[in-house]
Amino acid sequence: MALIIAATSVLMNYYTTLHMSAGSAHKLGLLPSGGPSLWMPLVALQLTFSIGFMTLFEIQSVYSQLIILDLLVPAVGFVIEVPIQVQETLVFISGLVLLIYTTVCLYIRCKWFYYSTKYTFLLLKHMYQVYGLQVMVEDVWKKVHFPDVLRVFWLTRLATQAVFLVYMVRLSHASTEVDFQLLQWKDFWELVCNLIISGCDSTLTVLGMSAVISSIAHYLGLGILAFIGSTEEEDKRLGFVAPVLFFILALQTGLSGLKPEERLVRLCRNMCLLLTAILHFIHGMTDPVLMSLSASHVSSFRRHFPVLLVSAFLFALPILLSCVLWHYYALNTWLFAVTAFCVELCLKVIVSLTVYTLFMIDGHYSVVWEKLDDYVYYVRSTGSIIEFIFGVIMFGNGAYTMMFESGSKIRACMMCLHAYFNIYLQAMNGWKTFINRRTAVKKINSLPEVHVSATSEIDDVCAICYQEFRTSARVTPCHHYFHALCLRKWLYIQDTCPMCHQKVYIEDEPKETTSFSNNGFVAPNEEPAQDIVNGDVERELDGHDLSEDDSTEGEEEEWTAERHNSAAEEEFTDDIGDLRE
Repeated sequence: MALIIAATSVLMNYYTTLHMSAGSAHKLGLLPSGGPSLWMPLVALQLTFSIGFMTLFEIQSVYSQLIILDLLVPAVGFVIEVPIQVQETLVFISGLVLLIYTTVCLYIRCKWFYYSTKYTFLLLKHMYQVYGLQVMVEDVWKKVHFPDVLRVFWLTRLATQAVFLVYMVRLSHASTEVDFQLLQWKDFWELVCNLIISGCDSTLTVLGMSAVISSIAHYLGLGILAFIGSTEEEDKRLGFVAPVLFFILALQTGLSGLKPEERLVRLCRNMCLLLTAILHFIHGMTDPVLMSLSASHVSSFRRHFPVLLVSAFLFALPILLSCVLWHYYALNTWLFAVTAFCVELCLKVIVSLTVYTLFMIDGHYSVVWEKLDDYVYYVRSTGSIIEFIFGVIMFGNGAYTMMFESGSKIRACMMCLHAYFNIYLQAMNGWKTFINRRTAVKKINSLPEVHVSATSEIDDVCAICYQEFRTSARVTPCHHYFHALCLRKWLYIQDTCPMCHQKVYIEDEPKETTSFSNNGFVAPNEEPAQDIVNGDVERELDGHDLSEDDSTEGEEEEWTAERHNSAAEEEFTDDIGDLRE
């Protein structure tokens, strides 16, 4: 910066000398011909340059006076109107002295500059290796306060233009007899429209408007989280998502390059799309709270009312927005997109409230509702299928817009991202969930079922829910008992036994000759209990006469090979030793 200031000072003196030369081809028409109107601004600028040069180079007071004198010598020559040759000589000497001084200062500080640069480079390299590029960028972003700078710039610019426009409006009404203390509604609306149009007339102003939207969305998200009683830190991202969406929409539609009238219309349309996106994000914030309240069976009405009120608002506002837009606008691709987003949000709210109602009904009764999980899956699957259909429709709408209305590279990139995240990944996740559930149901149906009667009970609990067996239980190939509903939910996640981590596979003709409970002892409710009474447990434990079925022998060999890798099976081996003794 000091070098730039020094070069600017020397060049200004040089071009002023050229301007003063009689008949010079380089005579500048913007500068006055001479006199105080020329040298007074020149002296003021040279004083400003000298102060900046001394501040940046941290020059001591002894040398600072010489620097000021050196920069003012050419201006003094212009004041006393010395000959042109002398003026050129003074400019050359002033520039040479300034160059020598700058070179000496840089040479003296060369060592410090080298080690400073090396230290900064090593520090940045270390930060990159330890934290990564993203953390470095975020750190610089926080230190520079870039959003705050943009926000202050946009608001200051808007306030300046507002003051100027208000002054012009009052000046136009000064000739009338009535003195308007307040603006009329018509003048106020035109003032607001002009401010909005000028607030997004360039990429820099669009960034400033994005920063203002970020602040508004951030505090809106915090207010909603506090109102519904959510403590999730990850939900506080609305202040980041909203400005990014607004800036992408502005780039995608070429907002800053449009004419003023078209810019206002396009900005209103982008704001409608942004509003629907914010409502979708708010639904994503309220849905986990709604589900947690219904699953935990909280009976406090004060706890449920805020979440239900926000859900009702999310259902009513899209309907109201769609009705107003359809009343004032004809059908086009933009209106179709806004309507699709509104309908999709209403369906999401209906799905969330339906699942919430099912869980609340289940919590009202003490009997276990075995079909609850299936009903929840059916409701959510229906909602996901409808969302997938809307995603495909929106992809077609975007493709039509890109081909026939306003195609751009940014829109094409957004189309690709939409096709991957909202169509492909959603379809793959839905299909994977469906396959997992179907496989789990088949495996549950293939497992043998033990019925519990009044005279025959299983003296143990389910290892998943820790509840007793009241009606029936399912027995895995590794001879562990579980509730059918609990085991089915477990198999949705992984295909192993919760106790010994063996594979739960499907047998064509399951044939059980022994039956073990979850703690390793023999259950007293089936035929194996008679074998224990008759003293056949020694044969069964030795594995010589477990069953005539080869599959059971294969299971025993697999258990023997893996018994050292499971803490549960080591405990089971100790219990067997006690029984043998």
